[in-house]
Amino acid sequence: MGEGLSKTDREALKAVYRLSVDGSDAHTGDVAGFLGVSPGTVSATLKRLAERGLVDHKPYRGVVLTPEGRRVAVAAIRRHRIVERFLADMLGYAWNEADRLAGDFEHDLPQEVEDRLFVALDRPQTCPHGFPIPAPDVVEIPQMPPLYALEPGDVAVVALPGSMAPEVVSFLDTLGLRPGVVVEVREKHPFDGPLVVRVDGHDRTVGEKVARQIYVRKKERRTA
Repeated sequence: MGEGLSKTDREALKAVYRLSVDGSDAHTGDVAGFLGVSPGTVSATLKRLAERGLVDHKPYRGVVLTPEGRRVAVAAIRRHRIVERFLADMLGYAWNEADRLAGDFEHDLPQEVEDRLFVALDRPQTCPHGFPIPAPDVVEIPQMPPLYALEPGDVAVVALPGSMAPEVVSFLDTLGLRPGVVVEVREKHPFDGPLVVRVDGHDRTVGEKVARQIYVRKKERRTA
């Protein structure tokens, strides 16, 4: 998986992938903000990746992944999510702690160990956040809509990104909104009003701003 790439290289590829899911170019400043490093550092990294044929870097415009770059980026995301699953399922870390710790050693993991971890974990379909673990050698990860995109009657499984602010995570936890929880939209108030969702038998109100930060995997609608 991207032999010879450094941790910095792989993190940059993952950032570009995530910032360009809508098909647009990822701008250097956005990549730098996503990674928490300086634009100069990102520019040097992107130039190095362009020389390896993994990105197409357009000065003053942005960067896009090449087909091979997309494959390597998705493989890096797959590895991260498998390591998260290991930390959560086998070592007992909370989902948000697993996200933080996975980045410390995932890049030094031999491919053979990653493959064995996946099998030992019984081939999980999602990471602890609730996002899909992509199959090997794919170049796209199925996108999940935000909770706010659902309509009354829709039923879905919750996923929470690692970038979510701790205070928002704590608030959602008090409502029972955690990764893997099934919710049903009961009401959607007009003019960007709040959602009312059924969670574990209780109706909970979630504001529009927070509902846009929660991602979901839709299920078949419940029938009476």
